[in-house]
Amino acid sequence: MEGVKHIVAVASGKGGVGKSTVTVNLALAMAAEGYRVGLLDADIYGPSQAQMLGIGEGVRPQQAGENQFQPLEAHGIQAMSMAFMVDINEPMVWRGPMVAGAFQQMLNQTAWDNLDYLFIDMPPGTGDIQLTLAQKVPVSGAVIVTTPQDIALLDARKGIEMFRKVNVPVLGVVENMSLHVCSECGHSEPIFGAGGGKRIAEQYQTKLLGQLPLTLSIREQSDGGRPTVISDPDSEAAATFRGVARAVADGVAGQQSEGPTISFGD
Repeated sequence: MEGVKHIVAVASGKGGVGKSTVTVNLALAMAAEGYRVGLLDADIYGPSQAQMLGIGEGVRPQQAGENQFQPLEAHGIQAMSMAFMVDINEPMVWRGPMVAGAFQQMLNQTAWDNLDYLFIDMPPGTGDIQLTLAQKVPVSGAVIVTTPQDIALLDARKGIEMFRKVNVPVLGVVENMSLHVCSECGHSEPIFGAGGGKRIAEQYQTKLLGQLPLTLSIREQSDGGRPTVISDPDSEAAATFRGVARAVADGVAGQQSEGPTISFGD
């Protein structure tokens, strides 16, 4: 893609595992490492990156040339989302082809400015947008976000299998909400189970990129438009995000440059 060196998809098989929170903090952590970074919110039905980046309701991208839009900027990264195009309270009652078309427009008609990495916050599931991404652009790799619980792992496996089917390298797994530490007494407890991210990474011969705690502060910071990497850079969680960013950069550097192709099995 013009203006983009590497595309990294951040995905999960199901919603509710904190994928968007991981994506925005991963993008900001990569920017903190000195890279030029962009973030595309591909969840057409439920875009959330505008709020997480602190971009106010009603802010619209400017036109750049005849058929392109200028990405908005926040915290040093470039961003594009359906939330910048429509009323945030308006439901997107669209069928699959319209959703895939809107995704392609945001991807290809945004004037990305010399990005090292474009992170794509994928919608849950393994449907139209995922296949459109694999068919239309060379994806350098995918990061899978899951929680440790068995139900989330079932869907995370589907996500890994889907990317492998379309020949997109899986760079690794991020286990979110791995441990809760009580703010009052300090007692720690694996509310959603333990070791799930490690097990699925071992099963698919990939890496466990990092484990993130279930904390009130991460949620509050994301809701407030100043994610953890920006608002609390010295925290343990921010250090984990930076570690994941470095692992992603290493993983992308180790991949071949050829783009993915569709390859369905029998």
